[in-house]
Amino acid sequence: MPSTMPSTDLDNLTASTKAAAQPVELSLEERLTLVETAMTVRLDEANAAYEVNTAHIPTTPVDLDDLLTLPLTPTLQPPTPHSTPVAALLQRAHHRLLTDGWCAGSFKDANGALCLFGAIRYEAHRNPRLEMSAISVLMDTIRSQFGDRFESVPAFNDSFSAGDARIPLRILGQAADLADTRSV
Repeated sequence: MPSTMPSTDLDNLTASTKAAAQPVELSLEERLTLVETAMTVRLDEANAAYEVNTAHIPTTPVDLDDLLTLPLTPTLQPPTPHSTPVAALLQRAHHRLLTDGWCAGSFKDANGALCLFGAIRYEAHRNPRLEMSAISVLMDTIRSQFGDRFESVPAFNDSFSAGDARIPLRILGQAADLADTRSV
């Protein structure tokens, strides 16, 4: 059967059909919108299927007064103490800094955080001999890693910025291990 359309109209129709068949390049925003729409439909369908599949299961309301509540951040439990007095003191000081906080530039800050020397003094319970032995072991640990760069524990403590307690805490933990190794 012969075509009733003139050949120019047929050529234009063929050209426009070919142009419509060409894939259109979508922007990233358009593609994300299409994916989001498809996912929303799938999630709505899954939600409806879940409601239908579980409608026959009886539920009882939960009395929230019977629930046990815990703090959002659990408190740190102290480790098993070292057997020697100086090692145990350094370990307690380390734990004190982990729980109460560490500070630089002062013995104790407004929030109750202590410096290295302050934590040792606090945990020594006014025993100057024990305190001085702990400071001596801590200085030995500092010197083993930093040489003679620091003349005292407060100088070492204050050389770190107020928010970075990693190195002072690590050194204090190593000092506790050193004191335990030395049996002091």
